[in-house]
Amino acid sequence: MERTFAIIKPDAFAAGNAGKILARIYAEGFKVVGLKKLYLSKVEAEGFYYVHKARPFFGELTDFMCSGPCIVMV
Repeated sequence: MERTFAIIKPDAFAAGNAGKILARIYAEGFKVVGLKKLYLSKVEAEGFYYVHKARPFFGELTDFMCSGPCIVMV
């Protein structure tokens, strides 16, 4: 069985689109086995996006991901 990790990012959450995104995920036949609303810390965001550490956008990306709530799911 394949597993996919997905994040509804802070901008989509702030715009009120989380429900629409989740509805689309379910409508496409995905089965969500775990879902959680959370706020990423800077350390967590840096760890998750470590592959981009040397990129010029790394700081902006990690700041953005810490800017508000996210919904993470598998």
